[in-house]
Amino acid sequence: VQLQASGGGLVQAGGSLRLSCAASARTFSNYLMGWFRQAPGKEREFVAAINRGGGLAAYGDSVKGRFTISRDNAKNTVYLQMNSLKPEDTAVYYCAADFARWTTRTDEYDYWGQGTLVTVSS
Repeated sequence: VQLQASGGGLVQAGGSLRLSCAASARTFSNYLMGWFRQAPGKEREFVAAINRGGGLAAYGDSVKGRFTISRDNAKNTVYLQMNSLKPEDTAVYYCAADFARWTTRTDEYDYWGQGTLVTVSS
């Protein structure tokens, strides 16, 4: 599975961005999809995950209520809508895929995109 993330950029605090991740998999709907992020000098952390059918989602504590993950299986794409952005959201955002039914653990995702940089200015 090849993943291509896009949509990052520079935004002011309080603003919004939508990230997209296009997957090459023929059977995209068979994959659990997740978003993770890594800020400079910090470990990669879980942001959001969505199950195969799109009916179940989970979020990291720091983004709950502000970020929304969604997927369009017909377009082989997963999205991350980010609202009320804060400077501490600044990081490289990665999309990831796995054949597992469900996990939010970074080390359990087998496929990773190249990352897209989000910078939130104060």
